[in-house]
Amino acid sequence: MRRMSGFNVVSLTFGLAFLYLPMLILVIYSFNSSKLVTVWAGFSTKWYGELLHNEAFLDAALVTLKVGAISSTLATVLGTMAAFLLVRLGRFSGRTLFSGMIYAPLVMPDVITGLSLLLLFIGINMDRGITTIVLAHTTFAMCYVSVVVSSRLSSFDTSLEEAALDLGCTPWSAFRLVTLPIIAPAVISGWLLAFTLSLDDLVIASFTAGPSSTTLPMKIFSAVRLGVSPEINALSTLMIGIVAFGVVIFSIMSKRNTALKLQEERDAVDGRT
Repeated sequence: MRRMSGFNVVSLTFGLAFLYLPMLILVIYSFNSSKLVTVWAGFSTKWYGELLHNEAFLDAALVTLKVGAISSTLATVLGTMAAFLLVRLGRFSGRTLFSGMIYAPLVMPDVITGLSLLLLFIGINMDRGITTIVLAHTTFAMCYVSVVVSSRLSSFDTSLEEAALDLGCTPWSAFRLVTLPIIAPAVISGWLLAFTLSLDDLVIASFTAGPSSTTLPMKIFSAVRLGVSPEINALSTLMIGIVAFGVVIFSIMSKRNTALKLQEERDAVDGRT
């Protein structure tokens, strides 16, 4: 086992400190009893209680979760369909244009995407609100889902589908019973990625949101412009905790699934011998 050099240790330490030290400071000062976020006045959890009674933040969080759940689901369905067409149909008329339209939001600046969607909604006389935010988030998130699912479909063994068709399955049944369970980890990963992007979005939501549909990033940004309050620290800490909890649960599930697969392979080998 190779030992890390001193330079690598120092570089890794500074890199981790640069990434996570600001978060650690934010978490610590979320338990500060003082209204001044830079002056420590003792341990307290009162700002978490204040946050639970802040109607503006709670309403914004509800809108954000609703938009994230709906848009990520739509993006997963559309992105999976697009990936399936790109991988399975091979070369077809208009493939270059279709793939370019799918992957364009990956490199398009958020300002341009948000402005173009705003002009579209104004042009079709559509009132801005939760619906417009959902459509906007679905538009830019489905390309990420398509990339994730395409990479899994590229290595998929199509002989499994052919065997299902030979045994009497319809194309839809073969996809539902054979293909979808195998590519499910990629589909779930795409959904989680789309949901995370929706929760994090500020620019596009600012263009497409209406007066009664403020998302949580928009609310935090407008509140920070007037000064950072301890409630924002508490809210950020809760978000960090939720994300960390999700990552831990997903890691445990992945390790458990890997262990089960290894055990099944060992049992199969033992059965043959």
